[in-house]
Amino acid sequence: MEIGKLPNQLLEEIILKNIKNHREEVLLRSAIGEDTVILDIDSDLCVLSTDPITGATKDIGNLAVHISCNDIATSGGEPVVILLSILAPPKTTREEIEEIMIEASKTAKSLNVEIAGGHTEITDAVNRIVINTTSVGRLKRERLPKGETIKPGDKLMISKYAGIEGTSILANELEESLLAKLGREKIEEAKKMKDMLSVIKEGMISGEIGVKYMHDITEGGVLGAVWEAAKASGIGIRIDKNKIPVKAVTAEIGEVLNIDIYKLISSGSMIIIADEEKSIKIIERLKKEKIKCTVIGEMIEEDIVMLEDGYLKDILPPASDELYRALSL
Repeated sequence: MEIGKLPNQLLEEIILKNIKNHREEVLLRSAIGEDTVILDIDSDLCVLSTDPITGATKDIGNLAVHISCNDIATSGGEPVVILLSILAPPKTTREEIEEIMIEASKTAKSLNVEIAGGHTEITDAVNRIVINTTSVGRLKRERLPKGETIKPGDKLMISKYAGIEGTSILANELEESLLAKLGREKIEEAKKMKDMLSVIKEGMISGEIGVKYMHDITEGGVLGAVWEAAKASGIGIRIDKNKIPVKAVTAEIGEVLNIDIYKLISSGSMIIIADEEKSIKIIERLKKEKIKCTVIGEMIEEDIVMLEDGYLKDILPPASDELYRALSL
């Protein structure tokens, strides 16, 4: 394709026509000749977040929408719109871009989010497709997490399982090399973990019950997210490695690739900090929604540590995600 912004005719044919879901809060949305998106969200708080997709080449339309909306969910908010920017190298085909839009639109509709605007450009500044999404959400003031009230004894929970996103990406990107050791059934199971990528439901339910802090577990995995949560709260955290829920297929992929699954990107899982009473209510409510939620530790006065094999070990600041190491092998 030719370098530069997509021509208007192509923009209409493969981008705008594939945006299916519309929200009543959107007063002005993406169109030829329009440069902004205008929302009317009444008296609620407006929440914004932005994220790129750089570690995957397959299923990136789906991933792009989920990871951005998940950030809104960590505030207890509801995602309303997505702005989707696609930068693609000249070798990209029209069909590849349209497939991304079909994936993104399907995911957006499933989350009741509108793709209200964005940018699509062919450029030799990238050697593979890069997507950046900005999400805008709404949040009722009374549901705003109260991080300043975190204290020792508060419970630290995670939803679902460690390594969700990383497991799905690795099964897609390294399918051929993993197939001989894991078999087709396990590869397909790992791929289907993409169906667990959204944390919107647990974020909104936890926000309704009342939480002190929530954090989407992305690059750096569970251990990276725990370290970041401690820094954000200003006190310490102690977790038990044996309590971190892990799918068997994730553990097997980790063993085959010789990577630390607790440092593997895990969109789809969220850290939730609440007092003991509310943590019990959150776990019970999420169980009714068939969402696993597990207490893996608690807040302490200082230090960021993990109990492993009977010893307390320091949790270090997150480095490069294990996903990138696995993809480079």
